[in-house]
Amino acid sequence: MEVEVFWQLKNITMRFPGVIALNDVSLDIYKGEIIGLIGENGSGKSTLIKCLSGINQPQKGEFYCQGKSVKIINSAVSQKLGVSTVYQEFSLVPTLTVTENIFLGRLLKDKKGFVDWRTMHEKTRSILDTMQIDIDENAIICNLSVAEQQLVEITKGYTANGSLMILDEPTTALTTPEIKRLHKLLRKLASTGHTIIYISHRIDTIMKFVDRIAVLKNGMLVGIVDISEITMDKIVKMMSGRQITEHYPKQRNVQDEVILKVENLTTEIGVNGVSFEVRKGEVFGLMGLLGSGRTEIARALFGVDKVTGGKIYFKGKEVKFNNPQQAIEARIAYITENRKTDGLFLNFNGPKNSTTARIKKLFKSKKLHILDLKKELKTYDESNKQLVIEPPLEYKFVSFLSGGNQQKVVISRWLFAEADFFIMDEPTQGIDVGSRIEIYNLINKFTAAGKGVLLISSDHLELLSMSDTIGNLKFGKITSIVDARDAGEKNNTN
Repeated sequence: MEVEVFWQLKNITMRFPGVIALNDVSLDIYKGEIIGLIGENGSGKSTLIKCLSGINQPQKGEFYCQGKSVKIINSAVSQKLGVSTVYQEFSLVPTLTVTENIFLGRLLKDKKGFVDWRTMHEKTRSILDTMQIDIDENAIICNLSVAEQQLVEITKGYTANGSLMILDEPTTALTTPEIKRLHKLLRKLASTGHTIIYISHRIDTIMKFVDRIAVLKNGMLVGIVDISEITMDKIVKMMSGRQITEHYPKQRNVQDEVILKVENLTTEIGVNGVSFEVRKGEVFGLMGLLGSGRTEIARALFGVDKVTGGKIYFKGKEVKFNNPQQAIEARIAYITENRKTDGLFLNFNGPKNSTTARIKKLFKSKKLHILDLKKELKTYDESNKQLVIEPPLEYKFVSFLSGGNQQKVVISRWLFAEADFFIMDEPTQGIDVGSRIEIYNLINKFTAAGKGVLLISSDHLELLSMSDTIGNLKFGKITSIVDARDAGEKNNTN
């Protein structure tokens, strides 16, 4: 059967000052297919979808929809052409209901000109039922889980007649069962004629699900791989230009000495009598569903959330952190789940971001609190060499950096702060395979130096592969602690 070309991108070129983000990209997209769009951070994926969504207008190239040339001059035109984009950061209004969000900006009205709430509720319920989504149409968005909000976003695009749906990192914060549920829904949409562009850094997930994969590198389309030819090694080599033989380069450096001990830790929200130990050189992984209390434990240890019960011992001494500054002074680092909102000053450059945790080190003297900016640049250059951060960054706001480079800037801050214990909450979220491996190698360096690591990740394979010990978390309480190798074997037999 002949395949119908639905959208055509011809010679798309997009330049920014000093950067060619897209270089002569041409791509045919077939009706009813799910095509994966992958590439390392900075490869041009986001720029390409922004061009399709009408946010960016390329300097060169043409778009064709069902054989007709179209000019996508803004997002309104893109939406009229049936393009619906679900970004990594949701566009839902948290205080409105599911129905209100789905019809936001295009409310239905009755013959008298009044808003027809009854019809909108009925249509929302009908669509949710058709898509087999068990969510109350009257539910407030902020009361839904991340996975449920993701489904509402997709429903919103479907309701807006999204014949071409673009999903940017849709599984970032989802668990394995939730990912399977999402994929089942998307496959159902594709079977009814919807076309889906699926962007993800989780190659192991994407290669089992899509029909084809288009690979971008340095703004150019380097190849398209059919599902019958997809292998992890082939895709990684196309993305990075190098062969990666070990995707989880785990080193075991566990010592006998305990660096962190937690006894019956309790907070007002999310943590319910948690106890565990982390030894020097150990990676202690926290495994649990979203809402199980993983991030809440991290926040309590770092002095963000108030501890209402239990004890924390660090380096053999009982500690009480009433704020993050006290945790930092004790040499504890916290790489937060959301680097853009909680981890970075987006209007600062790399050097300024990397020194904020221990800025006293830049004082020219104890009495004279004047910053030594030359020392700041020199220190950052040293971190740059160790972390392989994209140069030159001295005059570049971190908001313009790729996700992988942003994460390295966050880590450089804690290297500057001379941290001895690293709390890492989703450290590889939204970054490419090459940057992920660099993060894993940094974890190995930390443990080899006798530092402790608390690792939180929704990627179970990452958690099992990079941890020494796993604490299983449920309803804010650790239900069991096992060797990661035993947990991995058990996981493989299920």
